[in-house]
Amino acid sequence: MIIDLKQLFTGRAEELEIDCALDFSDFEYQNNRPFLEPVRVRGKITAGANFLLLDAAADFIHHCACDRCLAQIKRPVQVRILHDLVSSLTEGDDSQVLIEGDKLDLGELVLEDLILNLPTKNLCREDCAGICHECGKDLNKGGCGCRAGRVDPRFKILRQLTDNTD
Repeated sequence: MIIDLKQLFTGRAEELEIDCALDFSDFEYQNNRPFLEPVRVRGKITAGANFLLLDAAADFIHHCACDRCLAQIKRPVQVRILHDLVSSLTEGDDSQVLIEGDKLDLGELVLEDLILNLPTKNLCREDCAGICHECGKDLNKGGCGCRAGRVDPRFKILRQLTDNTD
């Protein structure tokens, strides 16, 4: 979504309301499509002294797979979008977003903020047991029995230490 900011930069308007839905359903991140449903963005852009302030919130349903058991997760998330928009950069200030030609690509800016705020670890619940490495059973639904009494061959030498103690 392209927003024309000329009225705000020239002082003909002081504020611009934002209320839109952005479609990022084709975006893929970490082998998932996290934004299957539209991302709702609400907020405003306000004119300040030599800059514009974008203050908005993006609400969406985060779709992903649990990193331990691969169960599908859907969680509501809200990300605050807060940026200083400028027509020329001030040296040494990395927090500003340069607007060229008085046009803002809101979708690009919002998607960048969403990616930066996605969790790095996705769990269906804090105590998720994961899946069995041998048979693939979801251990949240009970034990599988295939690992009972088995020792990883790399650790067999350590078993000798406990077997020979008297």
